[in-house]
Amino acid sequence: MDRTCDLLLRGGRVIDPASGRDEIADVAISDGRILAVGRDMPDGAHETLDMSGRVVIPGMIDTHGHVYQHVTGKFGLDPDLVGVGSGVTTVVDQGGPSCMTIGGFRHFIAAPAQTRVLCFISAYLVGGLEGHLYPELYGPGQLNVEHTVRAARENADLVRGVKAHAEIGGASRWGLDVIRIGKEIAREAGLPLYIHLGQLWPEKDGVSLDPDEVVRALIPIMEPGDILAHPFTRHPGGFVSTETGMVHPVVWEALERGVTVDVGHGSHFSFEMARKVMEAGIRPYTLGADMHGYNVRLPDATDNETRKINPFFGVAPFNLTNAMTKMLTLGMTLPDVVATVTANPARMLRLDHEIGALRPGMVADVSVLKLETGRFELADNSGMKVTASEMIVPVMAFREGRRFDVSSPLVPAPIPVAA
Repeated sequence: MDRTCDLLLRGGRVIDPASGRDEIADVAISDGRILAVGRDMPDGAHETLDMSGRVVIPGMIDTHGHVYQHVTGKFGLDPDLVGVGSGVTTVVDQGGPSCMTIGGFRHFIAAPAQTRVLCFISAYLVGGLEGHLYPELYGPGQLNVEHTVRAARENADLVRGVKAHAEIGGASRWGLDVIRIGKEIAREAGLPLYIHLGQLWPEKDGVSLDPDEVVRALIPIMEPGDILAHPFTRHPGGFVSTETGMVHPVVWEALERGVTVDVGHGSHFSFEMARKVMEAGIRPYTLGADMHGYNVRLPDATDNETRKINPFFGVAPFNLTNAMTKMLTLGMTLPDVVATVTANPARMLRLDHEIGALRPGMVADVSVLKLETGRFELADNSGMKVTASEMIVPVMAFREGRRFDVSSPLVPAPIPVAA
């Protein structure tokens, strides 16, 4: 480092999967950019923070958020509570804005947020209104290729992909036509397609579908760079076949040709399914928390009415670092877990020249974590609980070098378990 920096993060465990770094080191920041990373840097910074006992990583990227607050009703959360207030510097809204509402998303959500807010635009004209409660709004007649492609191109700084759903409730009504149209939108816009797996809506009255058939029909539509979400879902129609109890062979075919896997924790995550999938050798490429207004707080009377309409919503105290802890507990190494929220999503978003790494010249988006040891209770959305020996807890974030201490009420406190 050959000049004074604005901020020096001193002596933390720096994990930067993009560079293969995992060591005790200093991180120097100047003018909102990474100036240098190395050991025992000379102290000439305007401010120095002691990171001893902390883990310093590139700014975390949550690949599956729902932050179109107000417009999507009770579904959308405050982007800064999910983002910098939780130690996360970038949040990707999955399917909230559509070609009709992307302008509001830009001006009322992305622009005022302290967090970097991006999106995968909805393939559907209505976007994520009320969390996709009403299936009649999501049929083939509710998509417009031309308008959605135009909106994606005109908002290319925000729109990094296209979101659609492949699940038996929709397939019982209109097959996979919406997925084929969604793929057409993604292909024409030059963007990846992000597909929700696992049942979202009840099946149409009088129609019963084999979830495995839906998965088998979906996979050939997917192309390299597309993303399959919710691999560990507790609902029918995920990676695990209801017929054999094993990972679908067609899933392997998709992964071999470059389709990637996003955890998308949300109201879907199952320890049982995660173990089956991971024991088969599949590891998530990216990790999204999938927090929304129906699954991160205790229910009230209105929420109970919502669940009468859609019984697949749940309530779970979790966030991105809680989901990371679950991946750690399931056998992934800490650097590999860090990669799912830094280097890998940056590549998925085609922003790896700017974020996702701690290289000199890159944007100074940094997350600081602590790794608590002890006995902690983790719960999934089926009611299963496991005990973890380590818990990843967010401490602070730096967004373009600006400090944000973790203060969000959406960060669950570690739950100690008696020995």
